[in-house]
Amino acid sequence: MILYFLRHASAGEHVANPKKDEKRALDKEGIEQCGYMGRALAALNVQVDTVVSSPLKRATQTASLVGNEIGYEGKLQIDAGLRPGAGLADFRKLLDKYSKQDALMVVGHNPNLSQFLGSVISDSGCEAAVDLKKGAVARVEMRRTSGTLQWCLTPKAVRTLYETAVESSRPKTSRK
Repeated sequence: MILYFLRHASAGEHVANPKKDEKRALDKEGIEQCGYMGRALAALNVQVDTVVSSPLKRATQTASLVGNEIGYEGKLQIDAGLRPGAGLADFRKLLDKYSKQDALMVVGHNPNLSQFLGSVISDSGCEAAVDLKKGAVARVEMRRTSGTLQWCLTPKAVRTLYETAVESSRPKTSRK
């Protein structure tokens, strides 16, 4: 199975009230991050069988926007195993539930999403240190219960590549 770990994009400042924080939407930067990341994944020909998201608004928005860019036409699946504070046991249950999929994208929050990623790429069973930035995506090739990190893209790196490509495609003006 190919497993994509996608951290929700920028959603502004944390809100002290937990109920209100769950409804916190992506900000302008977060929406832009989703566009850049989605287009980069589409350019890499990323295709997934299922997208599973935390139930929090900023995660479902990220999942929908990126999913749309890569041409995902399935129904967005919601799983509490990706909520903030969910544990590794919850994540393992989620993986078991979708184990028949060829490619799965999970969308969630830090610190637990980085911990889940670290635990699946560590051969020793302890966590590897991985810090997924907001809007970043990591591709892991899974074999049974562990996997190999193939790449990790941040929105900043993708934006820089995009802007560099646009700049280099502009016609050069000649001097006389």
